[in-house]
Amino acid sequence: SLRLKDYFFIKIYDWSNIIKQNDRMKDTLTQKETQGLGMPWEEMYGYAQAVRVGNAIYISGQFAHDDKGELVGPAPVNESGEIMNHKNMRAQMKQTYENAKKVLDKFGLTLENVVEEVIYVTDMDEAFEVAGEVRKDAYGSKWPKVASTLLVTPRLAFPPQLVEIKFTAIV
Repeated sequence: SLRLKDYFFIKIYDWSNIIKQNDRMKDTLTQKETQGLGMPWEEMYGYAQAVRVGNAIYISGQFAHDDKGELVGPAPVNESGEIMNHKNMRAQMKQTYENAKKVLDKFGLTLENVVEEVIYVTDMDEAFEVAGEVRKDAYGSKWPKVASTLLVTPRLAFPPQLVEIKFTAIV
């Protein structure tokens, strides 16, 4: 039969294990691993391209730049920096997914690990026309298993920029 003092010992032992597990979980959640692509705006703005916390990877908004930091398919803009047309949406979106692949690769991951994306565009109609095909090609699936939100904004970081996508991935 269980004696009262044995019962208290078991309860203290249980609480001790719970506290240890909680401490381990806090340590995991406060340890951050960051990655970048070596772009000049990383230092200028002061941010990481991606942060890993536990089994989650949070990827900053990616956009259509090449390895030298030059915008791929820049939109034509007028003297005041307003976009004249959005016809390069497809080219920019494709490059944006390519850049996301590069960031994910730094963690040994692929787009298969992505569970959520938020797509910011400067023209909803043009984006809607190309996004389905570009996304399906990027994810290699007719039905990507990714939660996706598409939002329109009047402007992104650079005047000729048409699209930016942020991602969340799970290891």
